[in-house]
Amino acid sequence: MNIGEIARRSGVSRSTVSYALSGKRPVSEETRRRIQAVIDELGYQPNATARALKEGRTRTIGLVIPPASRRLTDMQLGFVASVVDAAARADLDVLLSPSGGEHDRSFERVVGGRRVDGVILMEIRLEDDRVTRLAQTGLPFVGIGRTSRPDEMSWVDIDYETLIAQCVHHLADLGHRRIALVNRSAELMAAGYGPAHRAQAGFSRAAAERGVEGVQTCCADDARAGVSCVGRLLAEHPDLTAIATTNEAAIPGMYRALERAGLAVPGDFSIAGVAGRHWAENLHPPLTAADVPADELGAHAVELLIRRIADPATPHHRLLLAPPISLRATTGPARPR
Repeated sequence: MNIGEIARRSGVSRSTVSYALSGKRPVSEETRRRIQAVIDELGYQPNATARALKEGRTRTIGLVIPPASRRLTDMQLGFVASVVDAAARADLDVLLSPSGGEHDRSFERVVGGRRVDGVILMEIRLEDDRVTRLAQTGLPFVGIGRTSRPDEMSWVDIDYETLIAQCVHHLADLGHRRIALVNRSAELMAAGYGPAHRAQAGFSRAAAERGVEGVQTCCADDARAGVSCVGRLLAEHPDLTAIATTNEAAIPGMYRALERAGLAVPGDFSIAGVAGRHWAENLHPPLTAADVPADELGAHAVELLIRRIADPATPHHRLLLAPPISLRATTGPARPR
């Protein structure tokens, strides 16, 4: 069903129907009601491509996510859901596009094909070619995360450096003198993944400030890796009594490794980390953690992108959050092993 048929049934011209739909020119209330009655009867939906050509907008934003071959963590899924919800409230559609390796073709189609009005990037590296590419095209974009040059773009982010430092200080206050950082995977570290590098910096700084012995290791984003990682830490560092972590996907495996070693949490061993609130609360025992407000960050990212779409010359805006640690059931006074 097209505008021509609506015009025929309404007894008006095609241009009058177009004006009634777009609001670009006034149409009498009686004519508008007659056109709307035909539209309601036929269940007409304006063609999205035609509307985009007419308005110069697609009313669609792109969300660039990690490769589809990688299982998204609960926190990453929270960011995706929050962006989709915030976009829907603004009457925008969301086009998901993986990036990385062979998936970069999808990213290029989104950027080069102008299929979207703007882009939100996730999982940003300290040096990120996608940021450079988007800046070259002039397509409005916003990051959930930031590069090593924070002034080059608009972004929202979690202050991983401060949050992991807070975890170390909390554990040190409980008397822990040997603490391990279980970071994200070695592949992400090698790729310059921002949160992993900032967590490493915060851990090193806080350990030095408190005079505790710090051990750092990388771990893949799954429970099986958490089991082997913590098993190895316990074997190599028998006096280890606590872990700080940003790797929420591996935490169930960490719990399992401690249980297999006969260590009770928090009686014998403590864990603190950075994780989504829902995830942390539903672990057993619930995780002491800085709760990442994914809903708030996703909504802010969409808001910033809408501003940039409306006015690409608007100054860059940035939001860095450092939520306090929620004390739950995985941290307690240090007990010598």
